[in-house]
Amino acid sequence: MKKVLIPLLAIAMVVLPMFLAAKPFGKTGTVGMQFLKLGVDARAIGMGEAFTAVTDDISSVYWNPAGLAPAYQNQVFFSHTNWPADIMQEFAAASLTNGVSTVAVYGSVLHMDDMDVTDEDTFDVTGEKFTNSSMAMGVNYAQQFTNKFSAGLGVKYLRENLYTYSVNSYALDLGSIYNTGWNNIKIGMALRNFGPDIRYRVDDDEDGQIDEDPFDLFDNDGDGRTDEDNSELDSKIPMSFSLGISGDIKRDEMNYWIASLQLDNVIDRMETWNLGTEYKMGNIFFRGGYQFNYDTNGFSAGVGWQVPTSLGIFNVDYAYTDMGYLTESFVKSAHRVSVKIRY
Repeated sequence: MKKVLIPLLAIAMVVLPMFLAAKPFGKTGTVGMQFLKLGVDARAIGMGEAFTAVTDDISSVYWNPAGLAPAYQNQVFFSHTNWPADIMQEFAAASLTNGVSTVAVYGSVLHMDDMDVTDEDTFDVTGEKFTNSSMAMGVNYAQQFTNKFSAGLGVKYLRENLYTYSVNSYALDLGSIYNTGWNNIKIGMALRNFGPDIRYRVDDDEDGQIDEDPFDLFDNDGDGRTDEDNSELDSKIPMSFSLGISGDIKRDEMNYWIASLQLDNVIDRMETWNLGTEYKMGNIFFRGGYQFNYDTNGFSAGVGWQVPTSLGIFNVDYAYTDMGYLTESFVKSAHRVSVKIRY
């Protein structure tokens, strides 16, 4: 069985990105559910998101399902992100392992405070409130097939609410990691957010019907106007393919220094090259990274602290991302805090 699965997974990881790239379409502004591109875990963000080949813990549910295996302890993960414009993101995950295969579940919510509804004619507030939110819930399975190769698969439910409009969908994640066995050099590949196009159901004339015939010259809804609803166009979700390589620069019993390089191909933006590093000194971690060819300044940095306790091993991490012209100050930039527990 293993001899069959390994080549099939390898072929899928190589061929699927080719199919995704074969159908050209517009870039910026053409994709829905943008929250799926917002990375989680302060450790990964601090390394400039160059994490596909590095990932080896519970945060793999987002970056690369294959990183969940091998694992010798169950894990729990919590993450909070403060974005500019008072937007916040929460992420939680938990995994169960038998040492060879691992199952993990997770949930993510992007949310913001209530906002005032403004009348389009007078530009005055109406006294009503509204909010927007995005959510993802999923389950991942990963297995170590050999002492050098592991692979994983995930499926997730997606929902996005925009004022009174909403859309539901699903997507698949697929990943693999191969460890060469020399200086801990690993090659990781991940295909994320592979799913169908989505379509918002919008009732433009508020008559309780959607997608009416825009070429119908009759006043079907009795509002004094001929049918003015237009068929909503399909939107893609942000499928991405990541190829990364990581390895040790230095390692001993208490300390290590690793570096990682990664290519990200997302369907609605230019390709980015991500470079990251992590230095562990005892129980303290220092991280830095940069995303080249990114829309804004791609610099990020972070620190971490590992705390062994009787309940388990706690990892507390923080990361800062420079959002460039999107922020007014350091305080109003993107800040992430995450906690992982191994037990």
